Amino acid sequence: MTSAATPAAAAPAAIHTWSTDAVPPPQRLDYWIGAVCEGFLEMDVTSPQAGGFGASLESAPLGPLHVNRVRGSAQDVYRTRRAIAHSRQNYYYLLCKADSPWVAVQEERSARLLPGDAVLVDSRRCYAFHLQQSADTVSIELPTAWVESWLPDAGDRVARRIDGHSGWGAALSGFARALSPEVALRPPLPAALLADQLGGLLALALGPAGGVAAPDPCGRAALRQRVLDATRERHAEPGLTAAAVAQGLGISERSLHRCLAQAGEGEGATTFANALAACRMQVAQRMLADARFDRLSVAQIGLRVGLADASHFVRLCRRHLGGTPGALRQSRN
Repeated sequence: MTSAATPAAAAPAAIHTWSTDAVPPPQRLDYWIGAVCEGFLEMDVTSPQAGGFGASLESAPLGPLHVNRVRGSAQDVYRTRRAIAHSRQNYYYLLCKADSPWVAVQEERSARLLPGDAVLVDSRRCYAFHLQQSADTVSIELPTAWVESWLPDAGDRVARRIDGHSGWGAALSGFARALSPEVALRPPLPAALLADQLGGLLALALGPAGGVAAPDPCGRAALRQRVLDATRERHAEPGLTAAAVAQGLGISERSLHRCLAQAGEGEGATTFANALAACRMQVAQRMLADARFDRLSVAQIGLRVGLADASHFVRLCRRHLGGTPGALRQSRN
């Protein structure tokens, strides 16, 4: 399966595009199934309009997220146990459709969605989307650890209708619908800030109450910021190393350590270990200060910030936050 995007010299490098216009009509549904599997995850697709089927997918990264825009004919999409078993990676997806009603099903829960409503699903569990009139949808791919750092009970929030017309659901829906691959390519604010805004709105909407140019990659300050951003985005990975971050950024490990050792604007020199610990402690502090996370044990919070050893987590809290996790929880009362 190959992308229908034109060569990089003629198309935005960060936007990947698949379109059934690339193949003859009899092949379009088969092409689309391959596009969905390549652009998202392995899924099955059927359509009542197989003879006149047409669809397109555009995708671009936005910090730790991916913004996807789907357009096309009516269709039914299925994430099966077989597909889950074959997947190397999994995500949550936030979907919002503005033009017509549709239905999202995850295991035994079903959400009937009106135009403008949103819904969260988890690709580690079977789901189905029934798009009876059209498939025009914004779908935002969210790393599982990222979602679960915002929602302590994320698994219980999937396939629930988020009212896109009132309260925080309306704010979340409006924000999600304003995102697009083009916005992701040239965000009006730093990508990490937009991602945090989405996370905050997601937590509010699913809670109990229901352009800046890309930085110059050759600049030392820009490289340092890229390293810090990547460390922040991947902080929840247990055993994360400087070598892994460097490889993900396409730089040498020596370059990574060198840029962190140089003071940035308003920032002192640091090491990878200190930068990673600071990221983890920032998230841990937010979770310990939020009563919604009280159902999680100290060890579980440690796991969510990438620390499998509970005693190590306690030591880091003492060093960076001035007290044990239990004491930090009690201090808010």
